[in-house]
Amino acid sequence: MIPIQKVVILGANGTMGAGSGEVFAAGGCDVVFLARTMEKAHEGLVAAQNMAKSVRIADRISLGTYDQDLEEAVSKADLIFEALAEDIELKKAFFTKVDKYRRPESIVATVSSGLSIAEMALGRSESFRRNFLGIHLFNPPNVIVGTEVVPHEGTDPKLVQEMVQLLERRFGRVAIVAADKPAFAGNRIGFKVLNEVAILAEEHGVAFMDYLIGPYTGRAMAPLATVDLVGWDVHKAIVDNVYAHTKDEAHEAFRLPPYMEDLIGRGHLGNKTPQFGGFYRRVKEGNQTLQLVLDPKTGAYKDLREAGVRKLPWVEKIRDLHHVGRYREALKHFLSAEGAEADLARKVVFGYISYALNRVGEKEVVREVRDIDRIMGFGFNWAPPSVLIDMFGPEETVRQLDRYKLPVPPLLRTIAPGQKLFHEPYVNIGRFFAA
Repeated sequence: MIPIQKVVILGANGTMGAGSGEVFAAGGCDVVFLARTMEKAHEGLVAAQNMAKSVRIADRISLGTYDQDLEEAVSKADLIFEALAEDIELKKAFFTKVDKYRRPESIVATVSSGLSIAEMALGRSESFRRNFLGIHLFNPPNVIVGTEVVPHEGTDPKLVQEMVQLLERRFGRVAIVAADKPAFAGNRIGFKVLNEVAILAEEHGVAFMDYLIGPYTGRAMAPLATVDLVGWDVHKAIVDNVYAHTKDEAHEAFRLPPYMEDLIGRGHLGNKTPQFGGFYRRVKEGNQTLQLVLDPKTGAYKDLREAGVRKLPWVEKIRDLHHVGRYREALKHFLSAEGAEADLARKVVFGYISYALNRVGEKEVVREVRDIDRIMGFGFNWAPPSVLIDMFGPEETVRQLDRYKLPVPPLLRTIAPGQKLFHEPYVNIGRFFAA
């Protein structure tokens, strides 16, 4: 196993910097948190302590600044872990310094959620390029264990496999290898669905779309609430990147809705900007805290209680069946539900299955269906496509894809009746419907 003991975190005051630092420190590494100032580095330490729910995590963490401590820290590190803002020029500027000070055998990794690994490695030394790769942790990394290891063409293949083993055995990750393509695997698939729901919200309403494509469809959190948690700026960066650099069957699903573009320009970034909000916003009125919801057509917010989300009997029935563990019966009810709303929900859910499995192949994002299942199940905490296919049945899945004019992944036409796709050991599928 790779001998990693000393780790440097660049951007330690950010959410992913503090979170990744906590993961490495909890795994027994000696970690240096670097930021612009000592105050910022200390903010990262406090965040890591809160994630660990223990002040003792600080026993393995020291603090420093880029100006005073980067050279010494990097020169001693086994792993230099970059968690700066999702700005490729900023990252490349730091990698120039890292390349100057690092030891030839040290590993350099970026936690980027979808920028080109190869482009970040351009112009660097041969040793840097050979030992450079993406390690995409999902937020918050102390809770969500799904991880993507993303090599570029110059990464040492032995390092890739050893890094997967290290992340799984020492740091408790569920790791897959993803190709260096825009947004990698998890975000490519997940943000297609999130942005699709954001587009539909303009016509159908925010609260209704979160209800219609809510946790009963096999996800830990409703889609638009998820975008608020992730941040509208991060959402924009991911979908813009995919839209600009890919031309697949769901290309238009990655076009950022104009109303989001406008509101981002006015400072609406979701939960990270509570004064402006995102799809939802909380305001205090006297002793009460009111939850408001966005009207995408006007850009105004109204009381969520007055939004009047109409409950659908078939959704309520499915939720009740999930609650008592009758998941297969619940999804049969999903298939038989009638009305325009049911058709809309099925098109989104089967669109997820279609898009996910079509990302599997020699020239695609991952090589195996299991990789998609693992990153969606343990990175996004969504029901993996194979879980849904096993419960719907492969033949019924193909019928639904044809019905909604969605591309049928070739794999689905080769599955024998009764053959199961999901083979993750020790996993109760109820975990994906528990929300």
